[in-house]
Amino acid sequence: MKIIDSHMHCGIQNSDQPIELIRYYLEQAGIQGACLYPPVEDIYDRYDEHFEDNARWVACRQMANEYLLDIQNRDSDIHAYYFVWNDFRRGELQKGYRGIKWHRHEYEPVYHYDDPACEAFIAEAVRLKLPIVLEESFRNTLYVIQRIAGRTPIIIPHLGGLNGGFRSLYEAGIWDGETVYADTALASTGEMETFVKRYGSEKLLFGSDFPFGIPASELAKVRRLGLKNRDYENVVYDNIVRLIRQVP
Repeated sequence: MKIIDSHMHCGIQNSDQPIELIRYYLEQAGIQGACLYPPVEDIYDRYDEHFEDNARWVACRQMANEYLLDIQNRDSDIHAYYFVWNDFRRGELQKGYRGIKWHRHEYEPVYHYDDPACEAFIAEAVRLKLPIVLEESFRNTLYVIQRIAGRTPIIIPHLGGLNGGFRSLYEAGIWDGETVYADTALASTGEMETFVKRYGSEKLLFGSDFPFGIPASELAKVRRLGLKNRDYENVVYDNIVRLIRQVP
Protein backbone atom coordinates (compact mmCIF):
# COMPACT_ATOMS: atom_id res chain seq x y z
CA MET A 1 0.00 0.00 0.00
CA LYS A 2 1.31 3.44 -0.92
CA ILE A 3 1.32 6.38 1.46
CA ILE A 4 1.22 10.05 0.50
CA ASP A 5 2.20 12.85 2.86
CA SER A 6 -0.35 15.48 1.82
CA HIS A 7 1.37 18.45 3.51
CA MET A 8 5.09 19.23 3.06
CA HIS A 9 6.99 22.44 2.32
CA CYS A 10 9.79 22.41 -0.24
CA GLY A 11 11.90 25.33 -1.47
CA ILE A 12 15.43 26.55 -2.05
CA GLN A 13 15.32 30.36 -2.04
CA ASN A 14 14.60 31.78 1.41
CA SER A 15 14.45 28.31 3.03
CA ASP A 16 16.78 25.33 2.82
CA GLN A 17 14.27 22.58 2.05
CA PRO A 18 15.35 21.03 -1.27
CA ILE A 19 13.65 18.03 -2.81
CA GLU A 20 16.63 15.86 -1.84
CA LEU A 21 15.87 16.54 1.83
CA ILE A 22 12.19 15.78 1.27
CA ARG A 23 13.02 12.46 -0.33
CA TYR A 24 15.30 11.54 2.57
CA TYR A 25 12.54 12.03 5.13
CA LEU A 26 9.98 10.22 2.99
CA GLU A 27 12.30 7.24 2.61
CA GLN A 28 13.00 7.15 6.35
CA ALA A 29 9.25 6.98 7.01
CA GLY A 30 8.40 4.45 4.29
CA ILE A 31 6.28 7.04 2.47
CA GLN A 32 6.14 6.91 -1.32
CA GLY A 33 4.72 10.30 -2.32
CA ALA A 34 4.03 13.83 -1.19
CA CYS A 35 2.03 16.97 -1.90
CA LEU A 36 4.47 19.88 -1.82
CA TYR A 37 3.84 23.56 -1.05
CA PRO A 38 6.38 26.38 -1.40
CA PRO A 39 7.59 27.80 1.94
CA VAL A 40 5.71 30.92 3.04
CA GLU A 41 9.03 32.77 3.09
CA ASP A 42 9.16 32.51 -0.71
CA ILE A 43 5.68 34.01 -1.20
CA TYR A 44 5.47 37.24 0.84
CA ASP A 45 7.09 38.95 3.82
CA ARG A 46 5.03 37.40 6.58
CA TYR A 47 6.63 39.63 9.23
CA ASP A 48 5.44 42.87 7.62
CA GLU A 49 1.74 43.39 8.30
CA HIS A 50 1.72 46.22 5.77
CA PHE A 51 3.61 44.29 3.10
CA GLU A 52 3.31 45.67 -0.42
CA ASP A 53 4.08 43.39 -3.34
CA ASN A 54 6.88 44.24 -5.76
CA ALA A 55 8.69 42.77 -8.75
CA ARG A 56 11.26 40.96 -6.60
CA TRP A 57 8.59 39.12 -4.65
CA VAL A 58 6.64 38.31 -7.81
CA ALA A 59 9.75 36.70 -9.30
CA CYS A 60 10.52 34.83 -6.07
CA ARG A 61 6.98 33.51 -5.89
CA GLN A 62 7.00 32.42 -9.52
CA MET A 63 10.29 30.58 -9.05
CA ALA A 64 9.05 28.90 -5.86
CA ASN A 65 5.94 27.54 -7.53
CA GLU A 66 7.71 26.46 -10.71
CA TYR A 67 10.42 24.66 -8.72
CA LEU A 68 7.75 22.28 -7.43
CA LEU A 69 6.07 21.94 -10.80
CA ASP A 70 9.40 20.92 -12.37
CA ILE A 71 9.83 18.23 -9.71
CA GLN A 72 6.30 16.95 -10.33
CA ASN A 73 7.00 16.71 -14.04
CA ARG A 74 9.94 14.41 -13.30
CA ASP A 75 8.38 12.34 -10.50
CA SER A 76 4.83 10.98 -10.65
CA ASP A 77 4.76 10.55 -6.86
CA ILE A 78 5.22 14.29 -6.25
CA HIS A 79 2.19 16.59 -6.44
CA ALA A 80 2.83 20.34 -6.67
CA TYR A 81 0.44 22.88 -5.15
CA TYR A 82 0.31 26.47 -6.35
CA PHE A 83 0.76 28.99 -3.52
CA VAL A 84 -1.50 31.92 -4.39
CA TRP A 85 -0.93 35.52 -3.33
CA ASN A 86 -2.51 38.84 -4.24
CA ASP A 87 -1.50 38.87 -7.89
CA PHE A 88 -4.02 36.00 -8.31
CA ARG A 89 -2.37 34.61 -11.45
CA ARG A 90 -5.17 32.32 -12.55
CA GLY A 91 -3.39 31.38 -15.79
CA GLU A 92 -0.74 29.56 -13.74
CA LEU A 93 -3.35 27.01 -12.66
CA GLN A 94 -3.50 25.62 -16.18
CA LYS A 95 0.11 24.40 -15.94
CA GLY A 96 -0.79 21.19 -14.14
CA TYR A 97 -0.72 21.98 -10.43
CA ARG A 98 -2.62 19.43 -8.33
CA GLY A 99 -3.96 21.89 -5.78
CA ILE A 100 -3.77 25.38 -4.30
CA LYS A 101 -2.21 26.60 -1.07
CA TRP A 102 -4.11 29.58 0.42
CA HIS A 103 -2.34 30.75 3.56
CA ARG A 104 -2.01 33.54 6.07
CA HIS A 105 -1.98 33.91 9.84
CA GLU A 106 -3.33 36.69 12.04
CA TYR A 107 -1.14 39.82 11.96
CA GLU A 108 0.26 38.86 8.54
CA PRO A 109 -0.46 40.65 5.25
CA VAL A 110 -4.04 40.07 4.10
CA TYR A 111 -5.55 38.65 0.95
CA HIS A 112 -7.41 41.19 -1.18
CA TYR A 113 -10.72 39.36 -1.21
CA ASP A 114 -12.52 42.29 -2.82
CA ASP A 115 -10.20 42.36 -5.85
CA PRO A 116 -12.03 41.18 -9.02
CA ALA A 117 -8.88 39.16 -9.79
CA CYS A 118 -9.56 37.12 -6.64
CA GLU A 119 -12.98 36.08 -7.92
CA ALA A 120 -11.51 35.24 -11.32
CA PHE A 121 -8.87 33.07 -9.63
CA ILE A 122 -11.50 31.25 -7.57
CA ALA A 123 -13.58 30.68 -10.69
CA GLU A 124 -10.60 29.08 -12.43
CA ALA A 125 -9.87 26.89 -9.41
CA VAL A 126 -13.49 25.77 -9.43
CA ARG A 127 -13.41 25.09 -13.15
CA LEU A 128 -10.35 22.89 -12.75
CA LYS A 129 -11.72 21.32 -9.54
CA LEU A 130 -8.46 21.97 -7.70
CA PRO A 131 -8.52 21.36 -3.94
CA ILE A 132 -7.68 24.44 -1.86
CA VAL A 133 -5.63 24.02 1.31
CA LEU A 134 -7.02 26.89 3.37
CA GLU A 135 -5.08 28.23 6.35
CA GLU A 136 -6.64 31.52 7.44
CA SER A 137 -8.12 33.27 10.46
CA PHE A 138 -11.28 31.74 11.88
CA ARG A 139 -13.44 34.52 10.44
CA ASN A 140 -11.85 34.33 7.00
CA THR A 141 -12.03 30.53 7.03
CA LEU A 142 -15.80 30.77 7.43
CA TYR A 143 -15.93 33.45 4.74
CA VAL A 144 -13.92 31.51 2.15
CA ILE A 145 -15.85 28.29 2.74
CA GLN A 146 -19.09 30.21 2.24
CA ARG A 147 -17.72 31.88 -0.87
CA ILE A 148 -16.55 28.61 -2.43
CA ALA A 149 -19.94 27.11 -1.53
CA GLY A 150 -18.95 23.50 -2.19
CA ARG A 151 -17.82 24.13 -5.76
CA THR A 152 -14.34 22.67 -5.19
CA PRO A 153 -12.80 20.79 -2.23
CA ILE A 154 -11.33 22.71 0.71
CA ILE A 155 -8.79 21.14 3.05
CA ILE A 156 -8.31 22.67 6.51
CA PRO A 157 -4.76 21.82 7.67
CA HIS A 158 -3.76 20.84 11.21
CA LEU A 159 -7.37 19.83 11.94
CA GLY A 160 -8.01 23.55 12.23
CA GLY A 161 -5.23 24.21 14.73
CA LEU A 162 -4.18 27.42 12.96
CA ASN A 163 -7.65 28.36 11.66
CA GLY A 164 -8.99 29.28 15.07
CA GLY A 165 -8.49 25.94 16.80
CA PHE A 166 -9.88 22.44 16.38
CA ARG A 167 -12.67 22.82 18.93
CA SER A 168 -13.92 26.12 17.47
CA LEU A 169 -14.13 24.71 13.95
CA TYR A 170 -15.58 21.42 15.15
CA GLU A 171 -18.34 23.12 17.15
CA ALA A 172 -19.06 25.47 14.24
CA GLY A 173 -19.66 22.47 11.99
CA ILE A 174 -16.96 23.52 9.52
CA TRP A 175 -16.47 19.95 8.31
CA ASP A 176 -20.20 19.23 7.94
CA GLY A 177 -19.97 20.37 4.33
CA GLU A 178 -19.54 17.49 1.92
CA THR A 179 -16.50 19.07 0.24
CA VAL A 180 -14.60 20.27 3.34
CA TYR A 181 -11.75 18.05 4.56
CA ALA A 182 -8.99 18.17 7.20
CA ASP A 183 -5.39 17.07 7.40
CA THR A 184 -3.64 15.59 10.43
CA ALA A 185 -0.44 17.68 10.41
CA LEU A 186 0.65 18.50 13.99
CA ALA A 187 -2.79 17.59 15.35
CA SER A 188 -3.23 15.38 18.40
CA THR A 189 -4.44 11.79 18.24
CA GLY A 190 -7.37 12.84 20.42
CA GLU A 191 -8.46 15.39 17.83
CA MET A 192 -8.08 12.80 15.08
CA GLU A 193 -10.17 10.30 17.01
CA THR A 194 -12.93 12.85 17.61
CA PHE A 195 -12.94 13.84 13.95
CA VAL A 196 -13.10 10.26 12.63
CA LYS A 197 -15.84 9.34 15.08
CA ARG A 198 -18.04 12.17 13.80
CA TYR A 199 -17.13 12.32 10.11
CA GLY A 200 -15.63 8.93 9.28
CA SER A 201 -12.28 8.24 7.65
CA GLU A 202 -13.19 9.62 4.22
CA LYS A 203 -12.61 13.27 5.19
CA LEU A 204 -9.21 13.06 6.89
CA LEU A 205 -5.81 13.25 5.14
CA PHE A 206 -2.43 12.34 6.56
CA GLY A 207 0.08 15.20 6.51
CA SER A 208 3.24 16.12 8.40
CA ASP A 209 3.75 19.86 7.70
CA PHE A 210 7.47 19.21 7.18
CA PRO A 211 9.79 20.84 8.31
CA PHE A 212 7.57 21.73 11.29
CA GLY A 213 6.60 18.08 11.68
CA ILE A 214 8.62 14.98 10.86
CA PRO A 215 6.85 12.56 8.48
CA ALA A 216 7.74 9.41 10.43
CA SER A 217 6.54 10.89 13.74
CA GLU A 218 3.34 12.31 12.27
CA LEU A 219 2.55 9.01 10.55
CA ALA A 220 3.11 7.16 13.84
CA LYS A 221 0.33 9.27 15.41
CA VAL A 222 -2.07 8.13 12.70
CA ARG A 223 -1.06 4.51 13.22
CA ARG A 224 -1.73 4.82 16.94
CA LEU A 225 -5.39 5.45 16.13
CA GLY A 226 -5.73 1.73 15.48
CA LEU A 227 -7.93 2.25 12.44
CA LYS A 228 -9.27 -0.66 10.45
CA ASN A 229 -7.30 -1.30 7.26
CA ARG A 230 -9.89 0.32 5.00
CA ASP A 231 -10.04 3.45 7.17
CA TYR A 232 -6.25 3.67 7.43
CA GLU A 233 -5.89 3.42 3.65
CA ASN A 234 -8.41 6.24 3.28
CA VAL A 235 -6.43 8.55 5.54
CA VAL A 236 -2.92 7.87 4.23
CA TYR A 237 -3.63 7.47 0.52
CA ASP A 238 -7.09 7.10 -1.01
CA ASN A 239 -8.61 10.40 0.15
CA ILE A 240 -5.84 12.63 -1.15
CA VAL A 241 -5.56 10.67 -4.40
CA ARG A 242 -9.26 11.20 -5.00
CA LEU A 243 -8.99 14.92 -4.33
CA ILE A 244 -6.07 15.52 -6.68
CA ARG A 245 -7.81 13.36 -9.29
CA GLN A 246 -5.04 10.82 -9.68
CA VAL A 247 -5.68 7.18 -10.61
CA PRO A 248 -4.81 4.85 -7.68
